[in-house]
Amino acid sequence: MTSAGWALQKAVHATLTADAALLGLLGGAQVFDDVPQQSAYPYVALGSSTERDWSTATENGAEHVLTLHVWSRKAGRKETRDIMEAVRSALHDAPLTVGGHRLINLRHEFSEARRDADGETYHGIVRYRAVTEPEI
Repeated sequence: MTSAGWALQKAVHATLTADAALLGLLGGAQVFDDVPQQSAYPYVALGSSTERDWSTATENGAEHVLTLHVWSRKAGRKETRDIMEAVRSALHDAPLTVGGHRLINLRHEFSEARRDADGETYHGIVRYRAVTEPEI
């Protein structure tokens, strides 16, 4: 069976790359697990993810924390915040199909926009919490 974490990552990626509003803001399917060198801005990168046992006495389960990164070179934070909101609209409480697992919930935890140390790039950080159970 595919790990719940990998299945969830694939479902998140598929959802984001199928979202017309997000793709419009990004100028195409600029959602990456491994960002190609010299990628055009803006884009979304899948960041760190953790998976913990969330089993009960009677049910197996996993808790996931997923971090997504938004990168923009547009002046100001507006583009970054618009992209973060599109990501939130696509994922928060979304009924994703997670192969081999059942998604119990997917909830937005926080978003943050900041200027990167280079002074010209804006970095958005978006974090989600999800709970999954194996399909029976």
